Amino acid sequence: MAAEGGGKEMNEIKTQFTTREGVYKLLTHSEYSRPNRVPFNSQGSNPVKVSFVNVNDQSGNGDRICFNVGRELYFYIYKGVRKAADLSKPIDKRIYKGTQPTCHDFNHLTATAESVSLLVGFSAGQVQLIDPIKKETSKLFNEERLIDKSRVTCVKWVPGSESLFLVSHASGNMYLYNVEHTCGTTAPHYQLLKQGENYSVHTCKSKSTRNPLLKWTVGEGALNEFAFSPDGKFLGCVSQDGFLRVFNFDAVELHGTMKSYFGGLLCVCWSPDGKYIVAGGEDDLVTVWSFLDCRVIARGHGHKSWVSVVAFDHYTTSVEESDPMEFSGSDEDFQDQMIHFGRDRANSTQSRLSKRNSTDSRPVSVTYRFGSVGQDTQLCLWDLTEDILFPHLPLSRTRTHTNVMNATSPPAGATIITNTSSNTTNGSNSGANTPGINSLSTTLPRSNSLPHSAGTTTANSTSKTGSGGGGIGSGIMDSAIATGVSKFATLSLHDRKERHHEKDHKRNHSMGHISSKSSDKLNLLTKTKTDPAKTLGTLLCPRMEDVPLLEPLICKKIAHERLTVLIFLEDCLVTACQEGFICTWARPGKVGLLSSQNQASSPSGTVV
Repeated sequence: MAAEGGGKEMNEIKTQFTTREGVYKLLTHSEYSRPNRVPFNSQGSNPVKVSFVNVNDQSGNGDRICFNVGRELYFYIYKGVRKAADLSKPIDKRIYKGTQPTCHDFNHLTATAESVSLLVGFSAGQVQLIDPIKKETSKLFNEERLIDKSRVTCVKWVPGSESLFLVSHASGNMYLYNVEHTCGTTAPHYQLLKQGENYSVHTCKSKSTRNPLLKWTVGEGALNEFAFSPDGKFLGCVSQDGFLRVFNFDAVELHGTMKSYFGGLLCVCWSPDGKYIVAGGEDDLVTVWSFLDCRVIARGHGHKSWVSVVAFDHYTTSVEESDPMEFSGSDEDFQDQMIHFGRDRANSTQSRLSKRNSTDSRPVSVTYRFGSVGQDTQLCLWDLTEDILFPHLPLSRTRTHTNVMNATSPPAGATIITNTSSNTTNGSNSGANTPGINSLSTTLPRSNSLPHSAGTTTANSTSKTGSGGGGIGSGIMDSAIATGVSKFATLSLHDRKERHHEKDHKRNHSMGHISSKSSDKLNLLTKTKTDPAKTLGTLLCPRMEDVPLLEPLICKKIAHERLTVLIFLEDCLVTACQEGFICTWARPGKVGLLSSQNQASSPSGTVV
């Protein structure tokens, strides 16, 4: 394996990496690709994507893999860390003419050893439903391209449904289909169902039920990806206009929004408990957004180019809390919380924070692991730990800042100014914290701690409130840079002051109140989104120095071409690059399964 030195060695591709769990190793004989194993010339083609399904095969090897390379689509038995890949025997292979597959998704509910339902989206806008086991094409949706002519960017089955699926397009539209219904022979006519902050939802007007059931128009430019929350009730969408928008899917209501630092957002994923969303995109950052507080709580900087995929590792993420009523409890708890959440978001957030506060003295151990891959050919792994998630807990390094700046955007009294008030908003009811905050915050040269702690003007306090503070950044940046940044950050304070007095700009739409009418604030967002400078420094897009900056646990170059896939499985993680190679990385302790069985047949073994 290449040394960690400089020069030419830095460009060598890594075949293993080490984290606190141990060593992850690339299994070269578990690589999937086109049968000829020739690198695909990817100029002008759509990204390689991978989908998995388990068909509960009696043999104990029920995993199946589907991937697209150029005009081709392959369906194989996936042997993972157990056996070497046999590329000579795809279960199904399809080559398309005139259009290319762009994305695909299996229905996990209906999958059996005899039949699977696979949706495939195409570059010309069609969606195909196929069964690669039975080798039959059952249906083609948007066949005449009357519904949408633009490229399909993402397709997913609606969680818990055997027949509903959602499709997003480069047009910025998203459509809900039912596999049982036809698409009709004429272009659909629509009727407005709901309109809100830069989104609208229409139903299809026709005598008999036809597809699409709903048409969503979201943001400006392409809708690049969407992801359902773990309980299937919420939908996170990322668009080329740089916005993450989170919707209550059934109620068709906007729950909250976030803006990239700059450029479009390309990918999105949910934490296993539905509390956090991570998005990545053209700002080369990964951004962590709190679903409960509707605000950015951290950013991660490690990639040198656009981030193409983000994914949580459900198997390394651990949430252990002593309070059984906490939000990250069972699915029932989660659903109960959600039912009340829409009706009274502000109160439920406050009560959750105070509930958290009541258990402050008890041990809380939370670590979320997520990963990202990008066009820089690098894989980054990140840990989201409790000092970032709960900065107000005692003995937390970042607590001093986040208590002052980090309140959860108070719904009523947004003009509260003093540190004590911010504490109360943050769920820390003990006034004993305040002196510590004052004495410590003045020593750190960040724009957060400019010399106006207790007497801050209303506008400044609102612009800082909830913008996700944290001392991590100050630990990383040296004081000279930080001081320079803080001077720069003050330049726009006067502008912000006037703007906040004029129209309660930030407090309104960054909260994402479900209870209020979204359409009331349509004009606010319309004005905001056209000028990125106006969102910077607000809850939508806090400044870099206002939120903790994460550093990756590992950041390794693992491919020659840009990376397009990252999937975490129980005993491995799977990556893929635009050359059409799908790589399996054995988790620590799992590599022995394969190498001991296959040493004879695969003399090369694992490349280290």
